[in-house]
Amino acid sequence: MLIPCIDLQDGRAVQLVHGEKRELAVEDVFAQLHAFKNYRWLHIIDLDAAKRTGSNAKLARELCRTAREKYKMKVRIGGGIRTLAGAQKIAAWLPQQIIIGSAAFKEGKIATKFLGDLTAKIDPRKIVIALDTANSRITVHGWQEHLQLSPAQVMRELERYCSAFLCTDVDREGTMSGANLPWFRELRAVTHHPIIAAGGIKTRSEIAALEKIGMDAAVGMAMYKNRLR
Repeated sequence: MLIPCIDLQDGRAVQLVHGEKRELAVEDVFAQLHAFKNYRWLHIIDLDAAKRTGSNAKLARELCRTAREKYKMKVRIGGGIRTLAGAQKIAAWLPQQIIIGSAAFKEGKIATKFLGDLTAKIDPRKIVIALDTANSRITVHGWQEHLQLSPAQVMRELERYCSAFLCTDVDREGTMSGANLPWFRELRAVTHHPIIAAGGIKTRSEIAALEKIGMDAAVGMAMYKNRLR
């Protein structure tokens, strides 16, 4: 299944290359949401919150509400969710699921206390853990800090705290250079949890290949540039 993404930065829907260089920006975010209205799922990520450079909370909340109520879409939302209070606040916007990234780790290890507290308040079925990976290692805090951990090392331990994993290949993010299918197949062998694949996806055949191994595809750049028609 193809899942479109709205990544928010400075009040606009943007697409970045490797999480850094801005390739494009859409001023009318709600027009972009309308363009995605026929898809079952939507991802909303607050990049400013993830990078600690600001917040698009008001816009993200309204996008979530509009997608859910007007277009009947299921929404996953994330970016900068670092505290239990923050997670509860966003869960109150009634997305289908929230995405936890950097907060799943502390001092280079799994943040078991935070995740335990989180799942005591929010059903793990409503939680997706993001495992963004650059140079084969998990990267956090807006892809600025690299851990000495790979997704395969932590997935099984993290399963109890979530219902799915969002696995982004940062090395290919925004490049439309093609999905790293061998890497995604390796991850598929590690966990029985659903995996949403992201990073470099550019063709319908890649989405079909991911679906064949039981993965959904979160796609940004190729959709914004109309490469999947």
